[in-house]
Amino acid sequence: MKDTRNIEIADYDYLLPDERIAKYPLAQRDSSKLLLYKSGVISHDKFSNLSSHIPAGSLMIFNNTKVIQARLRFRKETGAQVEVFCLEPEYPNDYQLIFQQTQMCEWRCLVGNSSRWKSGILSRQFAIGTTVVTLCAERIASGAVNKIRFSWDKCLTFAELLEVAGELPIPPYLNRNTEESDKETYQTVYSKIKGSVAAPTAGLHFTPDVMGKLQAGGVELGEVTLHVGAGTFKPVKSESIGEHEMHEEYIDVSLSLIKKLIAAGGKAVAVGTTSVRTLESLYFIGEMVHENPDIFPEELYVSQWLPYEKEHTLDSVEALVALAEYLERRHMDRIHSHTQIIIAPGYTFHIVNIIITNFHQPRSTLLLLVSAFVKGDWKNIYDYAMKNDFRFLSYGDSSLLIP
Repeated sequence: MKDTRNIEIADYDYLLPDERIAKYPLAQRDSSKLLLYKSGVISHDKFSNLSSHIPAGSLMIFNNTKVIQARLRFRKETGAQVEVFCLEPEYPNDYQLIFQQTQMCEWRCLVGNSSRWKSGILSRQFAIGTTVVTLCAERIASGAVNKIRFSWDKCLTFAELLEVAGELPIPPYLNRNTEESDKETYQTVYSKIKGSVAAPTAGLHFTPDVMGKLQAGGVELGEVTLHVGAGTFKPVKSESIGEHEMHEEYIDVSLSLIKKLIAAGGKAVAVGTTSVRTLESLYFIGEMVHENPDIFPEELYVSQWLPYEKEHTLDSVEALVALAEYLERRHMDRIHSHTQIIIAPGYTFHIVNIIITNFHQPRSTLLLLVSAFVKGDWKNIYDYAMKNDFRFLSYGDSSLLIP
């Protein structure tokens, strides 16, 4: 772990001109470019031809999270605007139930223009059809992340409220306001489970046609849920990554998906870095229950440096079988957990053997993950993308990495 902790983030920097950041998506999702990295050889194709590059018999895993309209704006009587950005529920045990709450709920939030809200309750009114709703926000606890209690006076769910009163939080590096079109283009076509404040952007390229071709070519599809937090945009400000604290994210994986992974030999194609983090976290959760079959579900948490703290001798199938048996003994049909995993050079991949991912920001933990997967060859990949006019970041082009 010592070598990994000492990695200097300056070694993962590159020049990204603003004009190379895709501010808007292409009109047709699957018309984007696809960089191909196969055993060190780099070329490119169109994303619509993805199925011709994925081996038959592969299991491809998607993150089915859905981006919520997490940004709520309030205006004080003085005219000052305060922005409340919902990160995650105060008690994130079951997101689907949380979004069905009525009249009151508590969330961990970021507060913009916080100095203008020193005390008191913020309120705003908005209309749903002919019904006027009053929404209030009360700050229960302050800090880098604030605890906010929301309350409202009509029998609406929090999900319904956000759909009308909230704003979709597109990435800050787009340097523009959210537009109506983003409500569709910043969601994957397979998004289902509300909870993210950022899209799993590798999935934005997929269309029903691409997914149909994959299945016709003998690729099995599966889904996990990882709710992406605002920390995905958090830059590494420390010189070495050992001083950087990863954000914690909620994951939800079904027993049936774990059994699919076992049938696939414990290997999978991951669509996006969020799927990578979820699948690799499953390995360590399986290791925990193998070592301690009586561990409580709420203790199954993957800490940031766990992968580097000791030798991990279980193979992926053994870990997944241990997890499946643990869930069956407890009559659980899914695992709910949290992960803070950091994947950086020095990491050993256990489940993921192919990655589909976009091009990431300089000096980011996502770039560290890519470097770990391609054994340090990320500069050649990014140089090729620059020289061949690839579009970068969330609405940009994609890559298929097969080491």
